[in-house]
Amino acid sequence: MLEAGDTVTLIKDLNVKGAGFTAKRGTAVRGISLVSDNPEHIEGRVNGQQIVILTKFVKKSN
Repeated sequence: MLEAGDTVTLIKDLNVKGAGFTAKRGTAVRGISLVSDNPEHIEGRVNGQQIVILTKFVKKSN
């Protein structure tokens, strides 16, 4: 179960639409926030850009 403020790791390279970069597998996303109207989405900051990530592409870090 993910909670706001958790740190997650990407398990797949993700093309970030509109930002022009690829978030690489293994990237840590710290301090995530949950999207209230969709439990399959989280928000986090990658390369200084705030993005929405599908939860199926992350795993929770310890």
